[in-house]
Amino acid sequence: MTTTKEIQPIHVAALYKFARLDGYEALRAPLAAFCCGRGIKGTLLLAHEGINGTVAGSEEAIAALVDHLQAIEGLAGLEVKYSSAAEMPFHRMKVRLKREIVTMGVEDIDPATSAGTYVASADWNALISDADTVVIDTRNAYEVSLGTFKGAVDPRTSSFREFPAWVEEHREELEGRKVAMFCTGGIRCEKATAYVKSLGLKNVFHLKGGILKYLEEVPAEESLWQGECFVFDERVSVSHGLTEGEAELCRACRHPL
Repeated sequence: MTTTKEIQPIHVAALYKFARLDGYEALRAPLAAFCCGRGIKGTLLLAHEGINGTVAGSEEAIAALVDHLQAIEGLAGLEVKYSSAAEMPFHRMKVRLKREIVTMGVEDIDPATSAGTYVASADWNALISDADTVVIDTRNAYEVSLGTFKGAVDPRTSSFREFPAWVEEHREELEGRKVAMFCTGGIRCEKATAYVKSLGLKNVFHLKGGILKYLEEVPAEESLWQGECFVFDERVSVSHGLTEGEAELCRACRHPL
């Protein structure tokens, strides 16, 4: 008699934390060894301002990694979004040292101490439905093409480095209004709020956990999200409940079709 072993889904964790990581360079080799020894694949970025990355592996391996990271000084309270994939969405494990964990190219912006106000998924609809709120998608245009929130402004950027210039150009339109920003997992919009606040704007908000947390927690019938959410792995996109979407990736330009 033969038995069929049940195939376990791959667990995916998108994580980040803005925190002062003195001596972050010394974390690279031990983290790479920890992940490789447990079959984890993906990318982790380390910088003086914190950690950012998406990794995949067995449920036990991912849980062990998250516990390991949260034990590192400064990384308690790590923001983590979990999802699953039918197949391993990454080819290898990479731990990289960077100047920024999400590249904006603006000096002296510290989201760890000066970010805007977090808004939970459950409260997001009310905020962005307010006529006095400007809703801004901080992602790149090719990501927005797959889906965005109802009524959101698309700055049409091709990289996050272009976002500060867009804000400067439209600053007068934001003055005196509530500014609500969002992105895939929360990291870009968190840094964006710190930048916008540095310009003197006061009522600045961002979606805690990003689109991924919203799609995980808000039922489709109550959602103001339209379309699918682009993700930076072989799944290409996800929809409500973080189920794998239908989008495909152009292998030439690396943009969704």
